[in-house]
Amino acid sequence: MEFSARQSSVIALLVAGALFMEQLDGTVIATALPQMANTFVVAPVDLNIGISAYLLTVAVFIPASGWVTDRFGARAVFASAIATFTIASILCAASCTLAAFTAARILQGIGGAMMVPVGRLIVLRNTEKPDLIRAIAFLTWPALTAPVVGPPLGGLITTYSSWPWIFLLNVPLGIIGLALALNLIPNSRGEAGSFDWRGFLITGFASFGLMYSLESVARNRIDWRVTGPLLAASVAAGIYGIRHARRAVHPLLDLSPFALPTFAITVRGGLLIRTAISAAPFLLPLMFQLAFGLDPLVSGLLLLAVFAGNLGMKPATGSVLKTFGFRRTLLVNGSLVVATIMACGLMTPDTPKALIVAVLFVSGLSRSMQFTTINALSFSELSQERMSGANTLFSMMQQIGSALGVAIGAIALRVAGIAHPDSAAVTVGDFHIAFVAVGLVGLAGVIEFRRLPAHAGEVLRERPATGRQS
Repeated sequence: MEFSARQSSVIALLVAGALFMEQLDGTVIATALPQMANTFVVAPVDLNIGISAYLLTVAVFIPASGWVTDRFGARAVFASAIATFTIASILCAASCTLAAFTAARILQGIGGAMMVPVGRLIVLRNTEKPDLIRAIAFLTWPALTAPVVGPPLGGLITTYSSWPWIFLLNVPLGIIGLALALNLIPNSRGEAGSFDWRGFLITGFASFGLMYSLESVARNRIDWRVTGPLLAASVAAGIYGIRHARRAVHPLLDLSPFALPTFAITVRGGLLIRTAISAAPFLLPLMFQLAFGLDPLVSGLLLLAVFAGNLGMKPATGSVLKTFGFRRTLLVNGSLVVATIMACGLMTPDTPKALIVAVLFVSGLSRSMQFTTINALSFSELSQERMSGANTLFSMMQQIGSALGVAIGAIALRVAGIAHPDSAAVTVGDFHIAFVAVGLVGLAGVIEFRRLPAHAGEVLRERPATGRQS
């Protein structure tokens, strides 16, 4: 059943709120690590397991989200995910040991793995194609704003309160979201065959190995005796998983959406551009603090310009796409995304703050436009039967792109540091090289979008003459 534009917008806002709660939780924790380490009587670096446990759990369970939703219904799964995430947040806040905290984060990861893709699937299934741009615009702001808002919010909480409040803030949000989900979301189901246990184990291991390897690289915890073989094994498992999915009667991962050029090209280009965009929230705070000598507060305030740009683009998204079309928007706006990333690689400690804010604001505008366009176009030509499988694939690519962005940014910094082996400190020049490297990755994504047909996304720009269903 498809709803009116107003009903679809309300559901999209509900899902966006849940996604923001989930993604904020993953970024706000970073600034609280020293305080949490004192509570658990461990070194701050030991708490990386709490961050990694969550990300790895999400990576393992996302492939199963489509089948679980088709089997038990969207409302039941989404509501259960919110409840699980909320309960896990309480357990995180109540943790007195690192082991208890890690177990709570694993439970939280299970909830997050269901909440993110299932939430998007609910919006896709209950929104008419001409209203999809507006609905998708709501779903993009959590991924764009959480990495920017999280660090300063975490610093504020840990400075004036205590770290458990980072997780306790989720409780009222979770209760409200659960009540609204039970009342607003239909319990729609798809056709679910028998569960593909072999596919789950293969894709679970491949996702786990890849995400663990990327996390190790990004957090400078590389033991190549473990990371190297695990990365190779995860790639091999991924290749075998693709062969399995093509042969299985009811595969866990439905690869048929890749037969549609619009979906395949947009996902490939989107993976590259997301990788570049995801590197910026990792590199910018480090550059401002380590290379420019700014304190965390000033650094956080500068990053709020990106947040302002994200929000500022939302009202104009639909008009831009209707005027210029999807292909032209992805190419022109994508080039602007790359240009703002490269511009960050030209900044120095002497760059006026006003100019930095202006560049970051434009970056926020273009990032928001690009994500909304990619997310909407990816699903524009898909039938309802293919929507669940395509959504699972899209969610996995999002996870990989975000992890790749941080990993490539970290690798670029280390490679740049080879030029001054006698100094352990990163320099402004190191960050310039890193931003150029990730900018080139984004440029490759823009070039991929050139393969899109000129008419791509037309179904999202024109309303059928039969009118709206309700």
